[in-house]
Amino acid sequence: MSDTSHEPSASSAESTPASGTPADVRRFASARRRSLLGALFLMATSAIGPGFITQTATFTQQLGAAFAFGILASILLDLAVQMNVWRMITLTGKRASVLANEALPGSGYLLAVLIVFGGLIFNIGNTAGAGLGLNALFGLDPRIGGAISAAIAIAIFLAKRAGAVVDRVVIVAGLVMIVLTVIVAILSDPPVGDALKQTVLPDTIDFATITTIVGGTVGGYITYAGAHKLLDSGTTGPEHIAEVNRAAVNGILVTGIMRYVLFLAILGVVASGVVLDVAGNPAADAFSAAAGETGLRIFGAVFWIAAITSIIGSAYTSVSFLPVFSARITGRTADLWTVGFIVVSLAVYLAVGTAPATLLVFVGGVNGLILPIGLTLFMYIGWFRGSLLGKARYPRWLLVVGTLATVVTWYMAVNAVGPIFDLLSV
Repeated sequence: MSDTSHEPSASSAESTPASGTPADVRRFASARRRSLLGALFLMATSAIGPGFITQTATFTQQLGAAFAFGILASILLDLAVQMNVWRMITLTGKRASVLANEALPGSGYLLAVLIVFGGLIFNIGNTAGAGLGLNALFGLDPRIGGAISAAIAIAIFLAKRAGAVVDRVVIVAGLVMIVLTVIVAILSDPPVGDALKQTVLPDTIDFATITTIVGGTVGGYITYAGAHKLLDSGTTGPEHIAEVNRAAVNGILVTGIMRYVLFLAILGVVASGVVLDVAGNPAADAFSAAAGETGLRIFGAVFWIAAITSIIGSAYTSVSFLPVFSARITGRTADLWTVGFIVVSLAVYLAVGTAPATLLVFVGGVNGLILPIGLTLFMYIGWFRGSLLGKARYPRWLLVVGTLATVVTWYMAVNAVGPIFDLLSV
């Protein structure tokens, strides 16, 4: 982002506190906290976008309390993925595509193409979600709402210090989204006992559902969003690994709690006998049933916040892969590419004929299919190209956990290809 040059670099992280004035130290500490929180919430809000909300409503209607197992699976896989990816990227100080190219020549280009493709599909869904959110909140035509939301995201990236603005926007928006969802979860009065039981002992296990929800929460660009944001803030090298681990774990905890609370809010409605319109806007139906007209407005606010932050995260992270093709795509140039990415996403959304809710479920599935490819590259680096990660020994237990996650995501992806693409015919 364009403000990267103004952020503390990895080297300044050591010198600024020791040599600066007290005011410099305070500014440095504030910038460091903001960058870590920004990375945490960028990952969290990207993982809890409009796609995930729609997927949760759709699958809770289909599976009931058994969908809790899918939530648990997504959290565990999220933990295995993010702990490895964040650690490897920040240890080396290199973006995922660059690191992949060094480990296996050409693989970084493939990864970049897949991430940008998946991110574009995701951002079309995010734009659709923003339109649905403003429709529920103000009654606007979804296409007009999508255009307004895209314009707001563009304005953020055109700001003089885009990176700092993004940090503040995603932190505040994420907190507001959590509070509003908790309110609805309390009002819907879900069967918590049954949900907890089926979290570990589900009546039904659906691979297409789990692959889609994993894709919508950690697949595609989401895997790399927080790690690349940390690189832009200068949080790299082994001296920062402890704070990187804390940020990754805290981000996963935030997203895990939010996912489960959202699931409980919708489960309470479904358990009461309400049938959600999965072909329309099932999450809006759930919030309305839980809290009437106020619930619909809360849904609009939550959905729009989830969408606008996901538009920001998807566009930023996808463009962060492009420097592997041209070193000139950095700083202000990268911001302009990001604006172009958002414009293309909006144009495709306005032209596409697929129903927004169906599109939001489908894009999660596509990113779930992309996920195991990137994971395989990173596990190859960990096991066979450890020299790229520095002199310190990489934790073997982390590689074992990451490898198990890779095997699981490949198995789920292979079994879910057909059902995911069948969504387009719904």
